[in-house]
Amino acid sequence: MKIATLSKHSVAVAAVGLVVTGCSASRPAAGAHDTMPMMSMSVTAPTPVSGDQVAIDGFAFVPAALTVKAGTSVTWTNRDEEPHTVVATDGAFHSPGMGTGATFTHTFAAAGTFDYVCSIHPMMHGTVVVTA
Repeated sequence: MKIATLSKHSVAVAAVGLVVTGCSASRPAAGAHDTMPMMSMSVTAPTPVSGDQVAIDGFAFVPAALTVKAGTSVTWTNRDEEPHTVVATDGAFHSPGMGTGATFTHTFAAAGTFDYVCSIHPMMHGTVVVTA
């Protein structure tokens, strides 16, 4: 009986020792781990092109709307790593699939508004407004 009581006391003393040791263990200074590590993220805007050109950059036509005079040729250049197309919604023009760096040119002979999309990524929209 005395051995059983002694064993219970030994377990109790050992448990108290662990608690005290855990409570007195060194801890990091307040605020040392209160914040999350900062992440750096860079977002690049699509690169515009000048004149009568449209860049395909960042899954967007840049500029999304372009105004030119009748008789003007407009050139689209794919700057994305994914293939794209340029397809008029009224069927007036249709490029083949264009890989990175490929271009497509269409001459707008008559005035009007020409909406177009990428047939591979139909969420990509653009418009060419042709004035007389």
